[in-house]
Amino acid sequence: MIQEFKEFAMKGNVVDLAVGVIIGAAFGKIVESLVGDVFMPIIGAVIGGLDFSNYYIGLSSAVNAPALVDAKKQGAVLAYGNFLTITINFLIVAAVLFMVIKAINRLKRKEEAKPAPVAETPADVKLLTEIRDILSGAAAKV
Repeated sequence: MIQEFKEFAMKGNVVDLAVGVIIGAAFGKIVESLVGDVFMPIIGAVIGGLDFSNYYIGLSSAVNAPALVDAKKQGAVLAYGNFLTITINFLIVAAVLFMVIKAINRLKRKEEAKPAPVAETPADVKLLTEIRDILSGAAAKV
């Protein structure tokens, strides 16, 4: 059973998947930082300097704190600011992946469109072709 697991774990697909997951996690952190540290402050500044992470709706009349952390201590809240951030995060990831896949497809199409290199006819084949042509011409005269 250990040997079977070892064979399974060392197959190319499993290793490729592991590498993809690790790179995906790292890419996710980059996008998360890009959204949280670059885009969200700009968007917040454009709509009034508000921090999306503190957007919430109090679900009881007792909730009246300006910060989400304090509001959660006062009662139930519907914290939609984090959802907005994650949604923007997803849209950026989707757009980047779309552009990457589009570029890859464009490169594939260029590779497919290239004509196959024409190999030069070897000298012996040329000679045999000439002999054939001469013989067929002589046979036609007879």
